Amino acid sequence: MNYQLKESVLPKIGTKYRILVLCILLSTLTFGGSYKKPVDDRNIRPGYIPKAGFVPDAKTAIRIAEAVWIPIYGENIYKEKPYSVSLKNGVWYVQGSLPRGSKGGVAFIMIQKTDGKILKVSHGK
Repeated sequence: MNYQLKESVLPKIGTKYRILVLCILLSTLTFGGSYKKPVDDRNIRPGYIPKAGFVPDAKTAIRIAEAVWIPIYGENIYKEKPYSVSLKNGVWYVQGSLPRGSKGGVAFIMIQKTDGKILKVSHGK
């Protein structure tokens, strides 16, 4: 019996193909288990919702504004008191103020009255 060794299949496969297969394998191993399914909030029943909303008054809007501003802008935010607060179309607008004759910008925030969602945060220059 005469046995002949067949050529290996691997040498026929190009280097680019090998690299592609390796990349696909590595990305599958790396990212395959990291995908998290988004929360399906359709099955979450709403809890207690106050009739006046979670941000019922200007005092609450100011406290929320300060809680958001301080980590961003620091304790200097208190120098912008008194704050101007207004409610328009279910959104609280809270804005800092500057002493007369001062130049510069002030902190600004928009807070949704019903759920306290922060819609916008900015600071003028």
